[in-house]
Amino acid sequence: MDKTQLQSELQYKAVRSSGAGGQNVNKVSSKVVLSFDLKNTQGLDEHEKELALVQLHSRLTTEGILNLNCDEDRSQLRNKELVTKRFFELIKNALVVPKERKPTKVPKAVIRKRIKDKKSLSEVKKNRRKPDF
Repeated sequence: MDKTQLQSELQYKAVRSSGAGGQNVNKVSSKVVLSFDLKNTQGLDEHEKELALVQLHSRLTTEGILNLNCDEDRSQLRNKELVTKRFFELIKNALVVPKERKPTKVPKAVIRKRIKDKKSLSEVKKNRRKPDF
Protein backbone atom coordinates (compact mmCIF):
# COMPACT_ATOMS: atom_id res chain seq x y z
CA MET A 1 0.00 0.00 0.00
CA ASP A 2 1.50 3.29 -1.15
CA LYS A 3 0.00 6.03 1.04
CA THR A 4 1.32 8.95 -1.03
CA GLN A 5 -0.08 7.44 -4.24
CA LEU A 6 -3.44 6.81 -2.56
CA GLN A 7 -3.44 10.39 -1.20
CA SER A 8 -2.91 11.78 -4.70
CA GLU A 9 -5.80 9.69 -6.11
CA LEU A 10 -8.36 10.96 -3.58
CA GLN A 11 -10.98 13.37 -4.92
CA TYR A 12 -12.73 15.79 -2.60
CA LYS A 13 -15.94 17.71 -3.14
CA ALA A 14 -17.39 20.29 -0.75
CA VAL A 15 -21.17 20.41 -0.50
CA ARG A 16 -23.67 22.10 1.77
CA SER A 17 -24.24 20.24 4.98
CA SER A 18 -27.74 19.19 6.01
CA GLY A 19 -29.45 19.61 9.36
CA ALA A 20 -29.66 22.37 11.93
CA GLY A 21 -27.25 25.26 11.97
CA GLY A 22 -29.11 28.32 10.74
CA GLN A 23 -27.52 30.72 8.32
CA ASN A 24 -24.11 29.03 8.51
CA VAL A 25 -25.48 25.80 7.01
CA ASN A 26 -27.33 27.67 4.28
CA LYS A 27 -24.28 29.68 3.17
CA VAL A 28 -21.18 27.54 3.78
CA SER A 29 -20.23 24.31 2.02
CA SER A 30 -18.55 22.58 4.95
CA LYS A 31 -19.51 18.95 4.25
CA VAL A 32 -16.75 17.03 2.47
CA VAL A 33 -17.40 14.05 0.16
CA LEU A 34 -14.37 11.87 -0.59
CA SER A 35 -14.39 9.71 -3.73
CA PHE A 36 -11.85 6.99 -4.43
CA ASP A 37 -11.74 4.68 -7.46
CA LEU A 38 -10.78 1.36 -5.90
CA LYS A 39 -10.79 -0.67 -9.14
CA ASN A 40 -8.38 1.62 -11.02
CA THR A 41 -6.01 2.66 -8.26
CA GLN A 42 -2.24 2.47 -8.66
CA GLY A 43 -1.58 2.70 -4.90
CA LEU A 44 -2.57 -0.93 -4.24
CA ASP A 45 -1.25 -4.09 -5.88
CA GLU A 46 -3.65 -6.64 -7.41
CA HIS A 47 -3.84 -8.83 -4.30
CA GLU A 48 -4.60 -5.82 -2.07
CA LYS A 49 -7.24 -4.62 -4.55
CA GLU A 50 -9.01 -7.99 -4.44
CA LEU A 51 -8.97 -8.01 -0.62
CA ALA A 52 -10.31 -4.46 -0.44
CA LEU A 53 -13.02 -5.13 -3.05
CA VAL A 54 -14.25 -8.15 -1.09
CA GLN A 55 -14.15 -6.41 2.30
CA LEU A 56 -15.71 -3.13 1.12
CA HIS A 57 -18.18 -4.46 -1.47
CA SER A 58 -21.20 -3.10 0.44
CA ARG A 59 -19.72 0.43 0.51
CA LEU A 60 -18.80 0.58 -3.20
CA THR A 61 -20.84 1.86 -6.12
CA THR A 62 -21.39 -0.36 -9.17
CA GLU A 63 -18.33 1.26 -10.82
CA GLY A 64 -16.13 0.37 -7.82
CA ILE A 65 -15.95 3.87 -6.35
CA LEU A 66 -15.80 4.34 -2.59
CA ASN A 67 -17.64 7.42 -1.29
CA LEU A 68 -17.20 8.75 2.25
CA ASN A 69 -18.93 11.79 3.81
CA CYS A 70 -18.00 13.95 6.75
CA ASP A 71 -20.05 16.85 8.12
CA GLU A 72 -19.14 16.58 11.80
CA ASP A 73 -17.39 19.94 12.07
CA ARG A 74 -18.24 23.47 10.95
CA SER A 75 -14.84 23.73 9.29
CA GLN A 76 -14.36 22.34 5.78
CA LEU A 77 -10.66 21.78 6.42
CA ARG A 78 -11.32 19.80 9.60
CA ASN A 79 -13.94 17.69 7.80
CA LYS A 80 -11.42 17.00 5.03
CA GLU A 81 -8.86 15.83 7.59
CA LEU A 82 -11.43 13.63 9.35
CA VAL A 83 -12.67 11.96 6.16
CA THR A 84 -9.09 11.34 4.98
CA LYS A 85 -8.17 9.77 8.32
CA ARG A 86 -11.34 7.63 8.18
CA PHE A 87 -10.47 6.54 4.61
CA PHE A 88 -6.97 5.34 5.51
CA GLU A 89 -8.33 3.51 8.57
CA LEU A 90 -10.94 1.81 6.38
CA ILE A 91 -8.35 0.73 3.79
CA LYS A 92 -5.96 -0.51 6.49
CA ASN A 93 -8.71 -2.64 8.08
CA ALA A 94 -9.82 -3.97 4.67
CA LEU A 95 -6.30 -5.24 3.92
CA VAL A 96 -6.02 -7.30 7.11
CA VAL A 97 -6.16 -11.00 6.30
CA PRO A 98 -8.29 -12.83 8.87
CA LYS A 99 -6.53 -15.65 10.72
CA GLU A 100 -7.66 -19.09 9.61
CA ARG A 101 -9.64 -21.01 12.20
CA LYS A 102 -8.20 -24.34 13.32
CA PRO A 103 -10.99 -26.79 14.16
CA THR A 104 -10.49 -28.48 17.52
CA LYS A 105 -11.80 -31.74 18.91
CA VAL A 106 -14.30 -31.90 21.74
CA PRO A 107 -12.42 -32.97 24.90
CA LYS A 108 -13.15 -36.49 26.18
CA ALA A 109 -14.02 -35.13 29.65
CA VAL A 110 -16.79 -33.02 28.12
CA ILE A 111 -18.20 -36.02 26.27
CA ARG A 112 -18.10 -38.14 29.46
CA LYS A 113 -19.84 -35.40 31.47
CA ARG A 114 -22.61 -35.05 28.84
CA ILE A 115 -23.28 -38.81 28.84
CA LYS A 116 -23.24 -38.92 32.66
CA ASP A 117 -25.76 -36.04 32.80
CA LYS A 118 -27.98 -37.79 30.27
CA LYS A 119 -27.94 -41.00 32.33
CA SER A 120 -28.76 -39.19 35.57
CA LEU A 121 -31.66 -37.35 33.91
CA SER A 122 -32.88 -40.64 32.49
CA GLU A 123 -32.81 -42.18 36.01
CA VAL A 124 -34.81 -39.27 37.42
CA LYS A 125 -37.45 -39.70 34.71
CA LYS A 126 -37.52 -43.49 35.24
CA ASN A 127 -38.20 -42.98 38.96
CA ARG A 128 -41.20 -40.76 38.17
CA ARG A 129 -43.00 -43.53 36.28
CA LYS A 130 -45.59 -45.83 37.80
CA PRO A 131 -44.06 -49.07 39.02
CA ASP A 132 -44.19 -51.99 36.62
CA PHE A 133 -45.49 -55.22 38.36
